[in-house]
Amino acid sequence: MLPIGPLMIEHRLIEKMIGIMRSEIRNIEERHETDPVLIDTMVDFVRTYADKTHHGKEEDILFRDLAKKDLSERDQRIMLELVEEHKYGRSLVRDLVEAKERYLQGKNGALKTILGRLNALVEFYPVHIKKEDKDFFLAAMKYLSRQEQEAMLQEMWTFDRSMIHQKYRAVVEELQS
Repeated sequence: MLPIGPLMIEHRLIEKMIGIMRSEIRNIEERHETDPVLIDTMVDFVRTYADKTHHGKEEDILFRDLAKKDLSERDQRIMLELVEEHKYGRSLVRDLVEAKERYLQGKNGALKTILGRLNALVEFYPVHIKKEDKDFFLAAMKYLSRQEQEAMLQEMWTFDRSMIHQKYRAVVEELQS
């Protein structure tokens, strides 16, 4: 398996969460309210799975190794765009969390901001995923030898195994503070 295989499989689960977000958008539009617990669940998924686990492997393993290669201008540009897009996704999630807190406090405009950030996420992720799957991942493999690809895949499996420990260490540290 190529090291992009697990990343593309992860994209399919992220797409399913985007479908759940679309459903919540429709619910908000119909009911003029949201479920803060569902928002928390979506935020946890995006932060832990999509960002720390998935984007973590992209940035900390794939992009790190590709940065050492002589990429074409096109591939270099796309890789930098992808990193910036990851940052954009993080900012949307931060805004969503802040809006949810304001919603819980009964602040005016909070639900509209929640709706806006959810809409932005469901617009952002499919385009971002398509760019990775169609425009970058396969092209990037030409820069890596078979041995480098195998080592990268093993590093990704090791990365995945450590994620649950990182998540719950952070939970405990946050609760202790």
